[in-house]
Amino acid sequence: MVRVTGLVYYPVKGCAGTSVRSADVGPAGLAHDREFMVVAPDGVFRSQRRHPVMAAIRPVVLDGGRRLALSAPGVGDFVLDVVAEGDRHRAENFRWQGEAVHQGDAAAEWFSAVLGVPSVLVRVAPDHERITHGERAGTAWFADGHALLVLSESSLDNLNDRILERGAEPVPMDRFRPNMIVSGWREPHTEDEVREMSIGGVGIGYAMKCVRCTVPMVDQETGAKAGPEPIRSLAGYRRDPEGGVVFGMKAVVTRPGQVAVGDAVIVSSWAGPTSSASAADPRLIATASRPAESV
Repeated sequence: MVRVTGLVYYPVKGCAGTSVRSADVGPAGLAHDREFMVVAPDGVFRSQRRHPVMAAIRPVVLDGGRRLALSAPGVGDFVLDVVAEGDRHRAENFRWQGEAVHQGDAAAEWFSAVLGVPSVLVRVAPDHERITHGERAGTAWFADGHALLVLSESSLDNLNDRILERGAEPVPMDRFRPNMIVSGWREPHTEDEVREMSIGGVGIGYAMKCVRCTVPMVDQETGAKAGPEPIRSLAGYRRDPEGGVVFGMKAVVTRPGQVAVGDAVIVSSWAGPTSSASAADPRLIATASRPAESV
């Protein structure tokens, strides 16, 4: 039986995640996922790509989202009273730009001290609107592209086998910052072949494979760069014809609901055997073309 073995949301885009046993899932993903974002004074988002120390910032959602606790090495802890509606600040990431709610000067000063550059903390606005791209449209808050990132343990196991063959150290799942971790698929990258599935009370639809940046080369515990793995090994077998290396499946929420660790994954639609993933790896053809089933 294929089941969910991990659920993670990331309250502040680019900062550490919070693992949970169960979660409410709305159209924009797990509750509180990428609800906040750190931006430059001009509104451009801060990222681990340039500020790997963000991985070591630990946000904790308190009181049902009314407060946010923040901690980071070398600075004092900070607790924010969340501003749900107030002064707006320009904000943008890769595929979205608009206005978000400024979380105040004290939060801005805290993040500026941690990152060493002027920064502002913003929260998604009540009137936030966004349509995500890909095979199926959806919405998201401040995630790079989509509501959910789904990864299977078999995909990571396969990658780590290749890394070990190079004489390097395997990497943990948190390097890829998934929202949902799935165990039980025998073949790696089976998640790429799913087109429709349900987990608990949640419906999930495929949007696209996840093109990886340099963030997986950042140690998510220390906030230090630790490359060249896993990108070096991924580049040897997971190059996308359109550019970049891919690992994981980005998805939209087709039916909001609740999900919990241990929930079965029920796939109702698979990609055909001519899909790019199955063409690249013939071991996936039987998996991709089998009829709908509970897996």
